[in-house]
Amino acid sequence: MNKTQKIAWFNLVGTLLCFALGIYIVVEVFILRRLPEGFGRFWGLPAFWLITGVAIIFIRKKQSPAEVDCDERDNFIKKRAVLASFVSVWILLFASSIIPRFIVGQDGSIPVCLLPIINFGIFLIAMLVCSVAILAQYGRTGKGEKA
Repeated sequence: MNKTQKIAWFNLVGTLLCFALGIYIVVEVFILRRLPEGFGRFWGLPAFWLITGVAIIFIRKKQSPAEVDCDERDNFIKKRAVLASFVSVWILLFASSIIPRFIVGQDGSIPVCLLPIINFGIFLIAMLVCSVAILAQYGRTGKGEKA
């Protein structure tokens, strides 16, 4: 597994964890009308630094000293993944402009505090699309890689 694949896996897992945490908080706060248990404790910050430290070690570790960081194929895969992510951003921005109209109606209003949350959600989905596009282009089996 090369560096590009490792970064894509890290981004994929991180994005899915952000979605899971966001859904958990929305359910606890808006549906059950309570703060999540342990919300006031500082467990999130040490967990974040632990995951980040492990990821940096995992991403920087090479399989062999002769392994290159990036070649032409990796650059081509990254360009196509960024293009897919760019297209998804425009589709998501269009959807984020249309969907609230159906939810709140023609004369309804959206609280301003929701706009950064919508933009952050679009960012997370764009990262998810980019990571999935990278991993899909590499395929399940390595092509030309040595184990």
